[in-house]
Order: sequence, then C-alpha cells, then structure tokens
Amino acid sequence: MVPSEDFAGAIRRRGLKLTRQRQLILAVLQSSRGHLDAEMVCAKAKEQDPRIGIATVYRTLALLKQLGLAEEHDLGEDHGHFEAVDKGKPHFHFTCVKCGKIVEFESPQVMRLAQSLCTKKGLLVSEVHLHLSGYCRQCRPSGKGCEEKS
Repeated sequence: MVPSEDFAGAIRRRGLKLTRQRQLILAVLQSSRGHLDAEMVCAKAKEQDPRIGIATVYRTLALLKQLGLAEEHDLGEDHGHFEAVDKGKPHFHFTCVKCGKIVEFESPQVMRLAQSLCTKKGLLVSEVHLHLSGYCRQCRPSGKGCEEKS
C-alpha cells in the first residue's frame, strides 16, 4: 500500500504520522465503488487489519474530509456516507426514498451555474453539492413520470 503523494504530504505538513491504519482507510475508500458509511469502512478495513477500531475509522474519515481526499454525503439516512474524491469528475447523487438505490450523475449545467455565479457575483465556490431524492424507475408509483414541482 503506497500512499498517494497528496495524502502523505498533507499528513506530514500537519505534523501527523502517516500510519498504516490511515493508509488502509484511504485505500478502502479509493477501491470502493459505492458510498460507504463508517461501519462499512471499518468492516472492509478489518478484513486486512482485524485490530482497526471504529474510533480510528471515524477520526481518519474526518481527517480525510479536512484534507479534501474524501467527501461525506447525506443520502437520506441518519448518518453520512463517504467516498474518495475524484478531482477530475464532479458528480452528484440521486437517492431512491423507497429502496435506497443511489444513482450518480454528472451535470455540466450545474457546473456552468456555479461558474456563472462566480463570475457575476464575484464568488469563489470551493464545493458544489447536489442531492436529489425521489423514486427510481422500479419504485416510482405507476403512471408517474418526471413531473415538475412548483
């Protein structure tokens, strides 16, 4: 497990240790295709290091968020879900309120809107979050399609 230069450098600049547990938790996030809550991260990490504890996972997830290497999403549950940051592809989320399915999507329109706000209002946008919720194709009530709500 070789740490990314971003991670290793950021850890050292803060005067912290680049521990095996921190590297493992980042690797779990980076290798996951889903959105993991802290319990899921801990379970996957325990497969490689049975001694890792949930407190270490929570502290490391908070650190990864501070460093900009992980994002926490509110996907309609009472706890956060995490994923590694992919700096090249901003994306957004839709969550089905019935089955919990998460659909990721890209939206150039949202990014253009953020850029337009920056230009028109002199803002500096550091993060863009968009989360939609509703019913997926399998769960939506029959006869209902995508209708505008006013």
